[in-house]
Amino acid sequence: MFDAPQWLIIVLALVYAPIMGLFLMGLERKLSARVQGRIGPPVFQPFYDLMKLFSKEALVLNRIQILYAYLHLAFMMVTVVLLVLGQDLLLVLFAHAFSTICLILGGMSVRSPFSRIGSHRKIMQMVAYEPILILMVIGIYLNQGSFMARDVLLLGKPMLLTLPLIFVAFVMAAMIKLDKSPFDVATSHHAHQEIVKGITIEYSGPFLGLIELTFAYEVFVVFGILMAFWSTNLWIGFGLALAGYGAMILADNLTARLTTNWMVRYMWSVPLVLALSNLIWIYK
Repeated sequence: MFDAPQWLIIVLALVYAPIMGLFLMGLERKLSARVQGRIGPPVFQPFYDLMKLFSKEALVLNRIQILYAYLHLAFMMVTVVLLVLGQDLLLVLFAHAFSTICLILGGMSVRSPFSRIGSHRKIMQMVAYEPILILMVIGIYLNQGSFMARDVLLLGKPMLLTLPLIFVAFVMAAMIKLDKSPFDVATSHHAHQEIVKGITIEYSGPFLGLIELTFAYEVFVVFGILMAFWSTNLWIGFGLALAGYGAMILADNLTARLTTNWMVRYMWSVPLVLALSNLIWIYK
């Protein structure tokens, strides 16, 4: 995608992505605190938290649980690399899905009922948002005639002008991926539900740090896709991504967590209908 050696692009992406993700997470905490009438932690608090997790003693329940944590991170890093190299968007979806599946298997590899319930709910989350992601990739293909991510930059006009409903649907799907209310059914960053931390409850210390680092990569991926909807201008794309991310944070603070069945019914009705309507529009 850029006039630079591929190895340099990969290294820069793998270093920059979690830094950007952690910074966005810090901004999210600050904005959430302001919405709730609090001062909130410093913007760099996620960096401090991650360093503290990696400095703690490593405690494990079984080796397979830790293997899945590493695979969860590895597949998310592959997702980032595929995106920045402008590779096939279907491969990006597969790598991203494998990362989530590894987290699910890690949650189910222990005997904790909270962890296993969280894993089951994570599966339902995938059922809810994966059709939206697939329809988004199909929409991009119909829009540019290619599944390659690099071709998004070659379009003469922003994708938002032809895929506005898919953009809205993706924002809703991203809320599930980033565990935002009302869709934070599998785990929560606030531990305010009946399964406490759910799928990640049996991870601690540096291995929980791996999960948080993976989440930072995922925040970067979501933010990058939001920017791609206005790829003709970097600053407008950045502003669009900030607006979309801000809308997720606002919804997270204004809504209560709802049931898993409601989440699936909602995602298969409103966002799915929006995405399908957009596909019919551009196909004609």
